[in-house]
Amino acid sequence: MSADAVRAQVEAFQGRVLALRAEVAKSIVGNQPVVDGVLTCMLAGGHALLEGVPGLGKTMLVRVLAETLSLSFSRIQVTPDLMPADILGTTVIDDSQAGGKVFEFRRGPIFANIVLADEINRATPKTQSALLEAMAEHRVSVGRTTHHLDQPFIVLATQNPLEMEGTYPLPEAQLDRFFFKLHVPFPNRDELHRILDLTTGNDVETRSPVLDQANILLMQRLVRQVPVARHVQDYAIRVITATHPEGEDVPDIVKRFVRFGASPRGAQAILLAAKIRALFEGRFAASIDDVREVALPALRHRVLLNFEGEAEGVKTDQVILAILKALPETKAGAGAAVASVAKDAKATAGGAVGPS
Repeated sequence: MSADAVRAQVEAFQGRVLALRAEVAKSIVGNQPVVDGVLTCMLAGGHALLEGVPGLGKTMLVRVLAETLSLSFSRIQVTPDLMPADILGTTVIDDSQAGGKVFEFRRGPIFANIVLADEINRATPKTQSALLEAMAEHRVSVGRTTHHLDQPFIVLATQNPLEMEGTYPLPEAQLDRFFFKLHVPFPNRDELHRILDLTTGNDVETRSPVLDQANILLMQRLVRQVPVARHVQDYAIRVITATHPEGEDVPDIVKRFVRFGASPRGAQAILLAAKIRALFEGRFAASIDDVREVALPALRHRVLLNFEGEAEGVKTDQVILAILKALPETKAGAGAAVASVAKDAKATAGGAVGPS
C-alpha cells in the first residue's frame, strides 16, 4: 500500500471519528475521555465497564452512541432475579402452519450489536456466567444449539461503586473480558450549566446516524493494520510484567500491595488501544506515549490488590501510575530508572494511604 493510500485511509478514519464525536456531543456534555474510551472498545471489538454514581449519564451515553451508529441496541436492566434465559433467549413450543407443534428459539436481548447491561453487578453468578460466553466467544449456547452473534458486538456494562447491598462482585475471569474499565466523573460547573440547558429547556437535539455497520467493520480492520515498532511493543510488555510483584525491577508499591498482576489479555488491550489512539490523532504508527495514555483504563480492573492494599485504601490507578513513572522507555535504563524513583513511588503510596 502506498503512502498516499495510507494517508487517505487514516484521514477518512479520523474524519469519521470527529463526526461521531460531534454528533454525540449534541446530547452528552463533557466526558470526552469516556466517550473516546467507549469508541476505542468498539473499534477494538471489545467491551467496556462504566463505573460511576447514579445520574451521571452512563445509560444515556450508551443509548446516544447506538443511535449515532445505526446499530441494533438492547438494554438489560439487571436484577438479582434475572435468569440466563432472560438474556440469551429460550426455546418454546409453538403451533406450525401444518397444525402440529414445533420448537422455536426466541432470541433474547443479547442478540444486538450494542448491549447495555445496566447495574451488571446485581446479576447472580449463574447469570454472569451466561454473559461471559457471549462476551468471550461472541456466541451463545442454548441447549444443544450454538447461535453466533452479529458483528460488531459490544457489551457496555454499568455499575454503581457506592451501593453494595444486593450485589455480586464480578469474577476476575469476567472482569478480564472487559477491554476497558472507565470511570465516569462528576461534571464541573460549566458542564452542569450545559446539562441543565439541554435537559430543562424546550430545545430538543436531534441525532443523526453517522456510521453504519459496514463502516465500523472497515475501521476495525484498519486498526489491525497499524504497525507497532518492536521497542513500543516491548514497553507494553514491560508494563504488564511490572504489575506482577514477583517480576524484575518492580516498584515497591507493587511488591507491597499487589497480589496478582495483569494477564496477557491486558497487553493485547494496551496495544490495540494504542493503535486506535494513534489513528484518532491522524497517525499510522503507535508510540510509547499512546501506550502510557491507555494503560489506566486497560489495566485498572486487571490488577488485583492484596489484603494490605485493600485495607489501606490503595487504588489500582496509583499502582499503575507508579509503574509508568518508574518504567524507562528502553530496557537498558530499567535498573537506574527504578532505583531513582523507588523512593518517590513509596512516598506516593504512603501519601495516598497514610502511614503504615
